[in-house]
Amino acid sequence: MIAVTGATGKLGRLVIASLLQRIPANEIVAAVRNPGKAAELAAQGVTIREADYTRPATLEAAFAGIDKLLLISSSEIGQRVQHHRNVIDAARRAGVKLFVYTSLLHADTSQINLAEEHRQTEAAIRASGLPYVILRNGWYTENYEDTVRSAVQNGVLVGSAGDGRISSASRADYAEAAAVVLTSEGHEGKVYELAGDEAWTMDDLAREISRQVGRDIPYRNVDPGEYASLLTRSGIPEAYARMIADWDVAIAAGSLFDDGRQLSALIQRPTTPMARTVEAWLKQNR
Repeated sequence: MIAVTGATGKLGRLVIASLLQRIPANEIVAAVRNPGKAAELAAQGVTIREADYTRPATLEAAFAGIDKLLLISSSEIGQRVQHHRNVIDAARRAGVKLFVYTSLLHADTSQINLAEEHRQTEAAIRASGLPYVILRNGWYTENYEDTVRSAVQNGVLVGSAGDGRISSASRADYAEAAAVVLTSEGHEGKVYELAGDEAWTMDDLAREISRQVGRDIPYRNVDPGEYASLLTRSGIPEAYARMIADWDVAIAAGSLFDDGRQLSALIQRPTTPMARTVEAWLKQNR
């Protein structure tokens, strides 16, 4: 049996969809905080079990009889380490035979402020004695959907990433990689640095938007403080706006670049180009 935590989230649903192409539904467990949101998965024959990262008792019951477990990292920044430790401890007690975790690209050296919680989680996994695989996911191209829509509306793409290269891939690409690892052998003990085949800069993104909409939308690189202020004025909470601006500083320093092509090697096809994802967004507005 294979279990996926956070199975009703954006990544989790895609992992389940990819697993369903590889194994029977009755071999899949969707471990979710709110089973009421998993009706669509249940209708496909997937087993639904309650698994709340903040309630350890639910976790051990959810993982009973599970051979392979995918921990999709908690979305609650600042609380992730404890949430993940709860999952790790429950998996160990349940006798899980392979523990797979979605970490961050180059988490051991990344300057992105999200990396520290991933570093601590990776250390806890290694200390647990569980057989493991670490999937260090790069940026999802989808992270820029709102940014692209705003650029089209305002006629300019704004950020603080300079000429930092971003080796992004689609969320579906990363989900497929997780499904491959969960349904094939030879991955135990490996740490995969997963990133898109194509690396692009914010200037490249601006040029692609301009090409697709048929008018010039330039990239304007600003100071991180100014960028955070712009984001706050657009309605983003101040603390989160500062965090986004900090991510751009790390991007400018190279934290989201990788040319190892381990993701396309796992899924045995090229990763989804940035241009194709942008095209899908813009078509929705036409």
